[in-house]
Amino acid sequence: MSHIVTLQTKVHDPIAVANACQRLGLAQPIRGTAELFSGEATGLLLQLPEWQYPAVIDTTSGVIHFDNYNGAWGDQARLDSFLQRYAVEKARLEANRHGHRVCEELLQDGSIKLQIIEGGG
Repeated sequence: MSHIVTLQTKVHDPIAVANACQRLGLAQPIRGTAELFSGEATGLLLQLPEWQYPAVIDTTSGVIHFDNYNGAWGDQARLDSFLQRYAVEKARLEANRHGHRVCEELLQDGSIKLQIIEGGG
């Protein structure tokens, strides 16, 4: 049976964050405090390519604090790509935890199709 799922991503899982960074070829985030233009933020410091300030992931609340000045200090598409990959990695971790297998397909429009096979170990 097939189901279409739409996700609103909150970033809570540091393992899925690390996996997403690895898959995107990003440096692994480190826990710390960053000075953003609009103030300080503490959490996992995610350095996105060509971003002036890091994105700071608060894994307790799931919120990402960032200051890209409407794209002037960092392309929003870089963060969107990370969020997409995080959602895929989190779904993969949860499926595997329940003993399911995951097949992944990158579609022409840039979206990612996941097929979770029940009991596929």
